[in-house]
Amino acid sequence: MELTSSAFANSGDIARRYTCEGEDIAPSLSWSDVPQGARSLALIVDDPDAPDPAAPIITWVHWVLYDIPPSATGLPEGGKPLPGGAHEALNDWNRTGYGGPCPPVGRHRYFFKLYALDTLLPELHTPKKAELERDAGPCARAGGADRDLPEAEKGLRSWLSPRSGNRSRPRPRR
Repeated sequence: MELTSSAFANSGDIARRYTCEGEDIAPSLSWSDVPQGARSLALIVDDPDAPDPAAPIITWVHWVLYDIPPSATGLPEGGKPLPGGAHEALNDWNRTGYGGPCPPVGRHRYFFKLYALDTLLPELHTPKKAELERDAGPCARAGGADRDLPEAEKGLRSWLSPRSGNRSRPRPRR
């Protein structure tokens, strides 16, 4: 599978519009070459550099979608409407939906990962990323242009550095 965005290039900077300093809306995403036999797709957007890239402690989850139909070819800017049958899981702000990059310090990486699953997941009642990964089992994953990355780290990536001083999570929500 290939996952792309018209909002930023793979390994490029993510525009302010898609961050907490901008409109905090999801960038448009497109994908192709979904494997035959896929019954659903899942999307996870996370930041492995939280809270400080010099000493990361956690992977901060920004957005989780599951049970995306394999016939879907992307998501519009803003992330809505979701394809029919798709569900949102909780992000690390303990809410559903996209929460854009908001690094408190340093230059962070953001991974947009698309998974092809051989199953539809049961109703998970707004799960977190860990529950989704547990229930999803083995899957195929969209690869990025980064041939030197281990398979577990391939996907669409973006970067963001803080622009207006230090911020800390949680942040005010719109």
